[in-house]
Amino acid sequence: MRTVPGRTDHVVVVGAGLAGLAATLHLLGAGRRVTVVERDPLPGGRMGLAEIDGYRMDTGPTVLTMPDLVAEPLAAVGRPLESVLDLVRLDPAYQARFADGSALDVHTDGDRMEQAVREFAGPVEAAGYRRLRRWLTDLYRAEYDDFIDANFDSPLDLCTPQLARLVGLGAFGRLDRAVGRFLRDPRLRRVFSFQALYAGVQPSQALAVYAVIGYMDTVAGVYFPRGGMWQVPRSYAQVAAECGATFRYGTEVAELVRSGGRATGVRTTDGELIPCDALVLTPDLPISYRLLGRTPRRPVPLRAAPSAVVLHAGSTGSWTGLGHHTISFGESWSGTFDEIVSKGRLMSDPSLLLTRPTATDPSLAPPGRELCYLLAPCPNLRTGPLDWERIGPAYAEEMVRVIERRHLPGFGGSLEARQVHTPLHWANRGLLDGSPFSAAHTFTQTGPFRPRNLPRGLDNVVLAGAGTTPGVGIPTVLVSGKLAAARITGLHARRGAVPRSAPARADSSGTGTSPDALPTRDPIP
Repeated sequence: MRTVPGRTDHVVVVGAGLAGLAATLHLLGAGRRVTVVERDPLPGGRMGLAEIDGYRMDTGPTVLTMPDLVAEPLAAVGRPLESVLDLVRLDPAYQARFADGSALDVHTDGDRMEQAVREFAGPVEAAGYRRLRRWLTDLYRAEYDDFIDANFDSPLDLCTPQLARLVGLGAFGRLDRAVGRFLRDPRLRRVFSFQALYAGVQPSQALAVYAVIGYMDTVAGVYFPRGGMWQVPRSYAQVAAECGATFRYGTEVAELVRSGGRATGVRTTDGELIPCDALVLTPDLPISYRLLGRTPRRPVPLRAAPSAVVLHAGSTGSWTGLGHHTISFGESWSGTFDEIVSKGRLMSDPSLLLTRPTATDPSLAPPGRELCYLLAPCPNLRTGPLDWERIGPAYAEEMVRVIERRHLPGFGGSLEARQVHTPLHWANRGLLDGSPFSAAHTFTQTGPFRPRNLPRGLDNVVLAGAGTTPGVGIPTVLVSGKLAAARITGLHARRGAVPRSAPARADSSGTGTSPDALPTRDPIP
């Protein structure tokens, strides 16, 4: 593994999203001094928080999996996960509802899910589910260490003993065909393949290796932190500050200062120079490449994942028939993906994700109220350059009408305190082609072919985040922070290793952010 040469005592991390905070904690655990520069007033990045009329709305991802990976950055500084976060395991992980009126609770306990599948689709499908579950587990075990939790210097790094194992498991075939080997019922096949859209590829085109996302939420489990998803970055930032990290909130980096092929510091938009020995850039690729002064040449142009329209709203209604996460599948399937990914159109028969976090934590809304998020995948701005200023609010209303027709009569009339995010919102945040999911996981954007976390031109700069290795999603973004830190420290602790403890220390500059100084509530963005 190539590492940053020369002195790396003081590291500047640009961005206090999950990748930047994970990198910070791993760097602190390895004895580095860290300054985090964040343009927003609080940590979190795209995993943010809005407070509107007593509702505490997570404005980023709502599905949390793999708590062992959430624990890793904290373990790097000797903090157990349970000391800072209260994670609740969701059961069911999802409720899936289909166009024919049927519904299935998706359990992560194998016995309960087998019984649910048997009652839903019969004993043959239940036996197929058991075989699928074993295959998903084998796939995850075969690919994690060498393909997810790995820094690649060359495509030759793929040539490990596990590669043959993955080939034998069919990991490089197509996802929908792989799932179809185990399940015949088209509804069940959707439950175990829709996750491909997180990776930015339709199931018929996605590599079966991305079934690992299905492992994460249908086998390893889905969780929710009490207090909301924003508690994850908030807790990371508090612990990092206690361990000596300096946080510079409300500070935007304008340019990198260079000398002899190295970055010697960052200059902020107000002209301040913050020196460093090494630098971690965690903004999405367009911003990172602008700061670097060059966009790497690629044989195949970089392709963004589809985007999403998200309605955040409070509700005066009571929707007790719904779980925490409900997937509402339309009748159309392959045609829906083709509309989003290839044709740049809105879904004519949409599949939607409805999240109701007050099912788990009622404190996120005023008494007697519910908090709801409604997400519809949509084209990114390159595939479908739509006029989102005009159509965004109208499309959000259409999403509400779809949910009303399918499941929740009167839902729209109960909504208040609304906030709508469209691809234009993500683009204004600097995200690739207006997609919150960054670069799609096509074959040419996977593993060693994904944008490098060691960019050329400056030998002490490392990238982290969804656009680089290993990819999109909370678990992999957290791993990206660890991989970036390993490029600087040369240390790459595998899971289960004894963590190095980083005792709390005062920041020598006197400008560090103490845990008491970190705000507990967020202003409205």
